[in-house]
Amino acid sequence: MAGERLTKQAVAERALRLGDEEGLEAVTIRRLAQELGVTPMALYWHFKNKDELMVGIVDHALSTVRADRSATDPWPKQLRAMVEALIWAMREHPALADVMHNVAKEDGESFTRASNDALVLLTAGGFGVEEAYWVASHLLHSAIGLVAAQPDCPMNVPADQADEWRRQKRLKLESLPVDKYPLMVAFAASYARVPDIEHYYAFGLDLVMAGVEAMAPGSAHSTGPKLDQTIIASRSTVEA
Repeated sequence: MAGERLTKQAVAERALRLGDEEGLEAVTIRRLAQELGVTPMALYWHFKNKDELMVGIVDHALSTVRADRSATDPWPKQLRAMVEALIWAMREHPALADVMHNVAKEDGESFTRASNDALVLLTAGGFGVEEAYWVASHLLHSAIGLVAAQPDCPMNVPADQADEWRRQKRLKLESLPVDKYPLMVAFAASYARVPDIEHYYAFGLDLVMAGVEAMAPGSAHSTGPKLDQTIIASRSTVEA
């Protein structure tokens, strides 16, 4: 890679891809320099050590998680779009969730900016700033959980072995005592086909967003605490 093309973003992107393909243990300054065709010293201009590199990976991966949709969109629509972008980033990069668990992600600009965007949207929905942070944290971990629990074969199962993996899962569940576990036995039939992954994600996102909207004090159908009207006037709006 030519020196003029060795940007911080290019380094972070290659590091993330390397983590996706071979695991985070493969992501070292020396290995990354080899991948990029440069000396390790060239990378130190961008990242002083591996810890900074890991933060840079998260910062790069979350750059698309933004609340920059139309200002006329209602806050739940904008918030959902942010969570969708987060889920997509983690689906594209299997290593991302592990990186986020193991680094100070708040040291990166993208995470702090995305968190603030989420707080703006949630306070527009009537949550106090502390509760809004709790909700934003819940949405982050819900997104991580959705990706981690994606149905069908684990990523380490080769594509040509997927049918056999599903067959073995089906047979194992069907072998359970039907009088004790009737619905688990019934669920076994789902392994006879490839699951609808897009429906899975849409359903999961609907589930978590329905809870957020139901709890929002500003919602007409709120099950949460009533919104103090004196607080509304002092809050930032999404359009601000």
